[in-house]
Amino acid sequence: MRPIIRQNPDPLPLPDFRNMGTILRVLLAVNGVVAIAAWLREPRWEQLATEFVDLSASVEPQLLLALAVLYVAQPWLARAPWGTWAAAVAAVVVATGIAVHLLLGRFAPLPSEALLRRLVFALLLYAALVGYFRLRAKALSPAIAEARLQALQARIRPHFLFNSINAALSLVRSEPARAEEALEDMADLFRVLMRDNRDLAPLADEVELCRQYLALEKLRLGERLQVEWHTKNMPGDALVPPLVLQPLLENAVYHGIEPLSEPGVVSVNIFYKGGDVHAILRNPYRMDGGSHHAGNKMAVDNVRERLALHFDAEASLSARVSTGAYEVHIRMPYRNAQSSLLRPNAGPVAEAGRG
Repeated sequence: MRPIIRQNPDPLPLPDFRNMGTILRVLLAVNGVVAIAAWLREPRWEQLATEFVDLSASVEPQLLLALAVLYVAQPWLARAPWGTWAAAVAAVVVATGIAVHLLLGRFAPLPSEALLRRLVFALLLYAALVGYFRLRAKALSPAIAEARLQALQARIRPHFLFNSINAALSLVRSEPARAEEALEDMADLFRVLMRDNRDLAPLADEVELCRQYLALEKLRLGERLQVEWHTKNMPGDALVPPLVLQPLLENAVYHGIEPLSEPGVVSVNIFYKGGDVHAILRNPYRMDGGSHHAGNKMAVDNVRERLALHFDAEASLSARVSTGAYEVHIRMPYRNAQSSLLRPNAGPVAEAGRG
């Protein structure tokens, strides 16, 4: 009897109101609509700014109040089914509209139909934004699959597999214990490659995997490869995309160490600062590297894309050359398994849908 292959596609993710990308998109969309409304009401350029300010003064208090309430309610909203989520957010929109109307009415009398206009306008904007976020989530899903394929191609190059096996085989007779350890490290590395990498993983696991990878490379390169780890202030429980560091370290070895005839140092500095996890990787850089540096940008772009799919605007990756070294700086929001910012069973699809 053939085994049954069960398909369990992830549901469309809900917007995360604690994600900076979501907040910025809501602010831009609402203010964009206000700007269009101001232009329709007052097409004269000299009066347009005044009209925009007047309309914004009516819209912004409710918008900011609603975003504040949704920010606080996000842990509950993240676990709610779609129907409950939609009803809850609509209720927040209506409640904040009524609250702002009553507050403004204390300072100046408002016409009786003003509240109805406010609520209709707010609910129409809410419906449009929900439609946008759901369309965006659908559009990003194929991009996630493509990014995973690109990541598989960039993570472990064929030359690394070939050289590592040869290095392990060379130790079988002379140092069987080291050969066995090398093969175990390779098994761990490829086990991670073969598993489903949609879920975030603890940073401590990623660092341990990187140590195993560099140990394999050291078998091949010997004393030419020197590694400096600075992880004293590393939050090991932080959740990060799997294999977010390993491709960059492979990059550092291939483009920074292999072209050198003398020993070179790969430095890894991971620390927590200002609510974010920072990882700074440095390796030697020779300006005359030629084609050896041609693939440098590919791995960096690959990791940058995966960070954006997981964390949206809350993560960043920058790369620069300075004083004979190539430096990559990754910034990711600090989240752990108990964090209320993460939905249960959320993976890249859910993360991509945030914002």
